[in-house]
Amino acid sequence: MHLTFKHFIPQFLSAFKNNITILLSAYTHFIMSFFLFVILILMVPSSNAYWPPSPGYWPSSKFRSLSFYKGFTNLWGPQHQRLDQHALTIWLDRTSGSGFKSVRPFRSGYFGASIKLQPGYTAGVITAFYLSNNEAHPGFHDEVDIEFLGTTFGKPYTLQTNVYIRGSGDGKIIGREMKFHLWFDPTKDFHHYAILWSPKEIIFLVDDVPIRRYTRKSDATFPLRPMWLYGSIWDASSWATEDGKYKADYRYQPFIAKYTNFKASGCTAYAPRWCHPVSASPYRSGGLTPQQNGAMRWVQRYHMVYNYCQDSKRDHRQTPECWG
Repeated sequence: MHLTFKHFIPQFLSAFKNNITILLSAYTHFIMSFFLFVILILMVPSSNAYWPPSPGYWPSSKFRSLSFYKGFTNLWGPQHQRLDQHALTIWLDRTSGSGFKSVRPFRSGYFGASIKLQPGYTAGVITAFYLSNNEAHPGFHDEVDIEFLGTTFGKPYTLQTNVYIRGSGDGKIIGREMKFHLWFDPTKDFHHYAILWSPKEIIFLVDDVPIRRYTRKSDATFPLRPMWLYGSIWDASSWATEDGKYKADYRYQPFIAKYTNFKASGCTAYAPRWCHPVSASPYRSGGLTPQQNGAMRWVQRYHMVYNYCQDSKRDHRQTPECWG
């Protein structure tokens, strides 16, 4: 039987049609997979949306840890204070809270501690780590605060930073609050919180990431007198949680805070005048590197929940550092 070309045409067309169908199916599958991949990428936020970029410099590593008994003493509530293997536990219950204080006053320095907070209902409770000269200048004191504002179930802690100058925290409140929701759960593990105070700036840091820089724009808006370092846990139900909406509930007592890895290094009030202030950056003169500034901008963009300079209800004649 003699076969001509036209005998093969139906078979060729059928094979061609089958191949085109397979190719179209594969192409369609590829396109759908690609778009699904793109959608998933868009749906899952970048890791940068959760964790700050590296600051590139870790000031906490530049200062030695200090044992509690060498650097601090109980201030109040000694029966609500316990030291175990270099970790200090303080707690608040219906009878009392507790506080501690550095043995020496400072006129500048790096002040840090690793702190772990209590989970669950902690509304109305303040866990604090701060500088103050309230005992030396009652009614006319300076203060630099890191405060953890207690919370209710399912809501994050608020970390409040604040600066009071020359009695602005005594009666006539002129606070300079900036508040943050952290990028981690501070009840799961210890994290390092620090204040760098020099004659020209105050820098607040969390795990070596700068979160706020408060510069000396005038003597009237900057603390210059020696201060002691404090830590405490106490009942601030009147204002701590959502402006006092939620109070401390002692059904959940005791409210516990743990401190370790204490650091207090710098110029004491008794140091010679030539004692050089420490820095939070590689620059001996202070300030932050561009990388540190980038990390701070990220924190303030994604995790800052209040800035007193942006509060239209505030009388900013009292806070000239906000101008411009």
